[in-house]
Amino acid sequence: MVHPLSAPLNVVPAEGKSLAWFCLRSQPKHEHIVATHLRKTDRFQVFLPRIRFQRATRQGKSWVTEALFPSYLFVQFNWETSLRQVQYTSGARGIVHFGNHWPVLPDEAIEELRQVFGSADFLTISGELLPGDVVQVADGALQGLTAIVSRLLPARKRVEVLMEILGRQTMIEIPSCSIIRERDERAEIYQPKTGVVAE
Repeated sequence: MVHPLSAPLNVVPAEGKSLAWFCLRSQPKHEHIVATHLRKTDRFQVFLPRIRFQRATRQGKSWVTEALFPSYLFVQFNWETSLRQVQYTSGARGIVHFGNHWPVLPDEAIEELRQVFGSADFLTISGELLPGDVVQVADGALQGLTAIVSRLLPARKRVEVLMEILGRQTMIEIPSCSIIRERDERAEIYQPKTGVVAE
């Protein structure tokens, strides 16, 4: 799949084409706010791909939802008539541009990404564990330590992991709800594996 931010870019829409896709930068954690403002009018088409995944927090394992591209979203509009309005949308920091050049994203790159995400623009990345996975303990006395999954014990809702404790490799059992797989969730969108599910 083509990464839309690395796809070949044009600096103006193709001749005879009034609408084009642009990359809009938002304030941190404000992507959804900008998208909501822009969707209030039928003049703009907005694409904000988001992922939902598990993360270790101070309170233990928790589900979080983030933009696939933090602080960025995609907007299709007529650049000759609506550039200023889109650029100054509440929560936005402006259209990505280089001097007087305004890069246009290929329709094909957006469409390919949309096919992966489905109509809801939303993917859930499963927290399913497999032997060999590198995991982090999300709560309890061992919180923050890294281990490798050795064996799944589904009947007891526990996982056997190999962990280094006091300089020695030790095999211990941990409740499956207390560990989280270490991964690059965003990379999985471009190298799909079992566990990436469109909502």
